[in-house]
Amino acid sequence: MNIRLSTGKEIPVEMHKVRIVQKTSLPPVEERLKAIKEGGYNTFALRTKDIFIDMLTDSGTNAMSDNQLAAMMVSDDAYAGSESFYKLARVIEDVLGFRYVLPTHQGRAAEHLLAKVFIKPGDIIPMNYHFTTTKAHIELVGGQVLEIYADEALKTQSTHPFKGNLDIQKLKDTIKKYGASKIPFVRMEATTNLLGGQPFSIENLKEVKRVCSEYNIPLVVDGSLISENAYFIKIREKEYKNKSIQEIIKEIMSFADLFYLSARKSSCVRGGFIATNNKKFYEEIKPWLPVYEGFLTYGGMSTKEIEAMAVGLREMTDISVAGSAAEQVKYFAERFIEYGIPVVTPPGGLACHVDAMMFLPHIPQSQYPAGALAAAIYIVSGVRSMERGTISMDRDQDGNEVYSDLELARLAVPRRVYTVSHIEYVVDRLHWLYQHRDMVKGLKFIEEPPVLRFFFGKLEPLDNWGSKLGETFKKEIGAQ
Repeated sequence: MNIRLSTGKEIPVEMHKVRIVQKTSLPPVEERLKAIKEGGYNTFALRTKDIFIDMLTDSGTNAMSDNQLAAMMVSDDAYAGSESFYKLARVIEDVLGFRYVLPTHQGRAAEHLLAKVFIKPGDIIPMNYHFTTTKAHIELVGGQVLEIYADEALKTQSTHPFKGNLDIQKLKDTIKKYGASKIPFVRMEATTNLLGGQPFSIENLKEVKRVCSEYNIPLVVDGSLISENAYFIKIREKEYKNKSIQEIIKEIMSFADLFYLSARKSSCVRGGFIATNNKKFYEEIKPWLPVYEGFLTYGGMSTKEIEAMAVGLREMTDISVAGSAAEQVKYFAERFIEYGIPVVTPPGGLACHVDAMMFLPHIPQSQYPAGALAAAIYIVSGVRSMERGTISMDRDQDGNEVYSDLELARLAVPRRVYTVSHIEYVVDRLHWLYQHRDMVKGLKFIEEPPVLRFFFGKLEPLDNWGSKLGETFKKEIGAQ
């Protein structure tokens, strides 16, 4: 939660005690240069030993609570009929309101099953914005993603509180153009990851559901960051300021025909699931679960993770948990803004996002400014961030580059892992980098996978700018 100091400044204060710690180290700049070169200027290729602060993702990197760890000790390891699963199912019905549950090993596994069961070649799937794996699964079965976000969504500098809203008129126009029979479902993501963790409002969700119901189109909610979306609704949507996180989550769920999530985020444990109150949908998906995931009562997860997930789903309704990362992200963004560093506003969930096209305006999108910025951040700080721009897009069927709407360097904030001092360190190093930003040049691919290239692709810097930046940093700041 935020605490106002006597000076008037607000800072996020962690509402937990640190009882177990994991040692980290800060490799000197020479080692960082070697590591990024060996990794092909792709931060995914870095090893933990090469990283000081890991802000690549908030997926599976959160700190579990003492109660989650304790729950793992009483798991039932039965292959079929595990009592741990039935415990999870009761929690899902209690917290989310869904009767039918299909466990999966993580969120993208849920996306795979939904795409396989519901999407046919030529289908159109409208959504408030895509996520990388969502789009890949839809396109692999012949579907087409149609993003019908509000106009404000692509403005990185904004005060709009709900940039994750779906444009209702565009939805109506889409249904009229393609016909309801070509739209297997409408997808709403909470929060929109690639737009900077931006939430949707309940007012907007109600309207989306009203239109979907009119045309008998199912509404699917990706709730990987559902607790953060609920937190933003509480603090930004005035009708809900006196509602609890639990009440807000339950109301969001009341509009969803199908719900899925990656539990690696809001509930702080590795795993995922699909949930619904529609028995027909449940029965259509169920036969495919053992084929691709595992039996119905474990779905590819360890039963220890299932136990921890049951606890995590309850804990994510606590406002101090739901707001833990969101308030750190807000502090992060505000500190960057003090130095004139361009970040996505308003601050969203999961991460602080630096606008790479504003940070590095001299680098064209064809030379991957977000990827270059992520590499430069690592060189000067030992901090691992993630490219969320054109590298995260795949080429079209003709091999042409598909340019991203935004070029963002994402500094993820795992829940209950880092402190304000870590954030201050990152802010300081990016302040130095911003003053030397003209030294950063573009990148080019030297190894490029055909799908989800951002995971394994290798690049090299134009004009050897990485080494020059590292040498300048060492001269001015020192080895670290």
